[in-house]
Order: sequence, then C-alpha cells, then structure tokens
Amino acid sequence: MTTAAEPAWLAGLRDRGRQALASAAMPLPYDEDWKYVDIDFDLDDFRPAEGPSGGLDRDVYLEELGEASSRLTMVDGTVVDIEAGEVEIHRSADIPDGRLAGLYGSMASPQVDVFAAANHALAPPGAVVAIPAGRTLTAPVVVDIQAVAAGAVSFPHVTVVAGPDSEASVVVLYRSAPGAELLISPIVEALADRGARLSVSVVQNLSGAARIVAHHEYVAERDSTLRIGEVGLGGLYARQRLGISLDGRGSSAQVSGIYFGDGSQVLDYRTHVTHRGPRTTSDIFLKGAVADDAQAVWTGLVRIEKGAEGTSAFETNRNLVLSDGAMVNSVPNLEILTDDLQCGHGSSSGPLDEQQLYYLMSRGLPRSPAEHLLVRAFFNEILSGFAAPELAAPSRRAVATKFAGAQQRAAS
Repeated sequence: MTTAAEPAWLAGLRDRGRQALASAAMPLPYDEDWKYVDIDFDLDDFRPAEGPSGGLDRDVYLEELGEASSRLTMVDGTVVDIEAGEVEIHRSADIPDGRLAGLYGSMASPQVDVFAAANHALAPPGAVVAIPAGRTLTAPVVVDIQAVAAGAVSFPHVTVVAGPDSEASVVVLYRSAPGAELLISPIVEALADRGARLSVSVVQNLSGAARIVAHHEYVAERDSTLRIGEVGLGGLYARQRLGISLDGRGSSAQVSGIYFGDGSQVLDYRTHVTHRGPRTTSDIFLKGAVADDAQAVWTGLVRIEKGAEGTSAFETNRNLVLSDGAMVNSVPNLEILTDDLQCGHGSSSGPLDEQQLYYLMSRGLPRSPAEHLLVRAFFNEILSGFAAPELAAPSRRAVATKFAGAQQRAAS
C-alpha cells in the first residue's frame, strides 16, 4: 500500500520486504521455528485490508487502564488516531530520514518468515512512539490495535523508542470484531536506550474466529531494563515470536506472562533471547493452561554470545493440562558460547495436583470451587507482580470465565 508521499527510506524498507516476500514460503511443521503446529490457513486466504473499518467500542481492559499518558489507535493496520500527550507519536510516513527512521523496521527482519516479509512489503505506514530522554511517565502509553474487516489480513507496525534514562510503561492491546474470521500480522519493536526503564505489556484478546501471527522484537542498550508482560487469551490460532537482544553492558530483560486456551485454540509462543553485552541478565517465566481440545506450544532459546561474560539467564515454563483432549509442547533450549555465566531452564506440564485438591476438599470445599482456587493460585504467581498491575484483575476474571466454561462442557 505505497503512497506518493512516502519518504525514500520507507519506500526502501518496503522494497526490501517485497524482495523477501518474493522468495518466502508458508512455514511447514518441520521448520525449526514452527515445530509442533500445522497451521490450517495460508496468507493468500485473506485479502489485504483496504483501509480502516469502523472501530470497536472500548473493552474491559481499556476501562481498567483508565487515563493514559498517550494513546495510539490502529484499525486494520492503519493509524486512525493519535493522542500524543506526554510522548512523541509520529506516523512513519511523516518521519524524515534520521535516527527514528533508521530504527523503524530495523529490529524485526523481513527474512524471519513470510508473515514478517508481508508486513514490511504490504503494511500501511505505521507509527513510532518516542519517549523523550529523561522523561518519567506516571500513566501508561496505550497502543490499541484493532482488527475489524472480516476476511482481511492487516499489518500493523509500531516502533517504540525509550530515550536515554527515561521510564515508561506501554500497553499493547490486540482485539478484533466478534465472530470475524480474519488474520492480523503485526510487528511491534521496542528499543530501550542507555539507562532506560521500559515496561511493555501485551494483551492478546482477539475473538475466537481470529488468527494472529505477531512478531515482537526488543533491544536493550547499556544499563537499560526491559520488563515485558504477556497475556494470551483469544484467537483460533495465536502465535507470538518474541525476540530480545541484550546488546549493552549491564542490560536486563524480565518476561512474565500467562495464557489460557480452550475449545480448539492453538496458542503458540516462541521466545528468542540473545545475550551480546557483558553482565547482562534475562529471566523468562511463562505459565499456561489448556482445556477442551486446545493446544499450547512454547519453545524458548537463550543464546549467550562469546562476548557476554558474566551473563545470568533463566527460562521457565509451567503448564496445566486440564482435559484429556488438551496438549502441550514445552521445549527450552540453551546455546552457550562463553564460560563465565549462570543459566538454567525448566519446563513442566500436568494436571491439577490431586493432593492439593484433596487438602482443599477435606476442609469442606466442593471439587469445582477447589479446582477454581488452584487455577487462580497458579496464575496469581505471575499476575500479582505483573508489569502493568491494572491488567491483573480483568485477566483473572477472563481465566475464571474460560475455566468455568471448560468445566461445564466437560460435565455435559
């Protein structure tokens, strides 16, 4: 969707995307980064969105967030509203060649897969959210990404740049029109510049007929801190490829998140953390549950480069399998190219603990409320310290609703 007004740098980025798209193919289950899933759709099954449709009403997450320091709203991949407030928000087509232009599209390579290539090639002009150096925001920046047009694929593209010594929280919300069968293929990039403290919380709350293949890429410079929160609830097929590059000495990243799949959902998470700078730290902790015939996949790769002496890196994934028809694949991996480090990984999947259930039921709780209590406690370990605390309450309610529905279906 090229326009005559596009600056040369953006047209060049689109050309590189077209070149990558021309040689890209739909992924297969034996491709390393697509193991354990067999996607049942093709990119060509959806037409590119032709501009924004009518927007969606506010949802429970937006209500809980309340006032925001700034807002960016995108519908079907197109920027429709900007409330810049305390930060700078630019449409990419309005950015002249310069540092912000150089960062847009630089973290998520079009060579990653066909979906990333298509975003670079076909996306309408996206947006750059720039947090000024030294600025501390007291309220979150809200990025509301909506998919509305049935039968369409949309390609939102957002780049967040946290200036040196800034501190900010950004909330990215994915949502879609109820019942609309559609595809959303977003790219969200974030740079934490030197000494910045950036929190990014992502809520995927699409309707049950929607599909999403998301690419999130984060880069941390010297002495910066990334704090990333994930909530995955919706979508028929929902995939997120999360890449983190700890480039600067003393940088750190903490990732915590929850997901819950029911019905025939497939929730697919791929995390890639690369330690490049010395004395860097990463900690990934994800918890999920699957019920009915749902499937969850998590593969995690931590790569510690030769120059990353003094690294500390851990990755953990825990899953509840709440029905016989549900399935989990959980695979942590490490690639270590230096010998001065601390690292570890862990993974577990299984049903609710019968001994814990017996304990609660022996004190008078019926089985169903006891199961609810254990599921709530399982996720509360993450939600009680969530990067954006306002998101915890609606996430608890959503998990409780999904679990109650699964219990009812199992009993019928």
